[in-house]
Amino acid sequence: MMEKAYDLPDAQLLTDNYSGSGIIAWIPEFFCIVLGQSNKLEESINIEQVGKDNILVYKRPSGGEAVILSPNTLAISFLKRDEPLRSPKRYFEMYNEIIIKALGSLGVQGLVQNGISDICIRDKKVLGSSIYRNKHVLLYQAVLNISEPVLSLEKYLKHPPREPGYRNKRTHKDFVTSLVAQGYHLSAEEIKKAILSNVFL
Repeated sequence: MMEKAYDLPDAQLLTDNYSGSGIIAWIPEFFCIVLGQSNKLEESINIEQVGKDNILVYKRPSGGEAVILSPNTLAISFLKRDEPLRSPKRYFEMYNEIIIKALGSLGVQGLVQNGISDICIRDKKVLGSSIYRNKHVLLYQAVLNISEPVLSLEKYLKHPPREPGYRNKRTHKDFVTSLVAQGYHLSAEEIKKAILSNVFL
């Protein structure tokens, strides 16, 4: 099994034709798995099951662990060019706060940032994010789980080789949640609009 070259919609942010800062919030059109830059197939996914179900696997430029994209999720990417070198923690906090405020404006309660880069509803993860940077650009990539069943993660993803302390070795089904599972029936379009209205690039 081979990873596909990363050509999902936010890849355009890293092209030479794209200048300045930008944001893309998009609804994936199909189910796929995206590995972090340092992930290895055999460590991150259930290869036999992924192959059996013909699931596409990509490798993104940013770090972090493997994630699932599907029409039940919202992918969010922010780009800054010619940004001074600062701690990644600052950017996770800045961009996660935009998303937390947007979701809060739609009535979602109990939102907190946990670990280095996760957004949780209380102690359950609802969004994971990662960062790629070089001397010219900083790219923040995040996936918000709107309604994807956590059993999908159990089926296709292994327990990650690295985990934040607050996960405390919990399985995917005990650690991850979705907005719908928490009682928030929001459309991706509603969430996109709220995020864009909170962005000041």
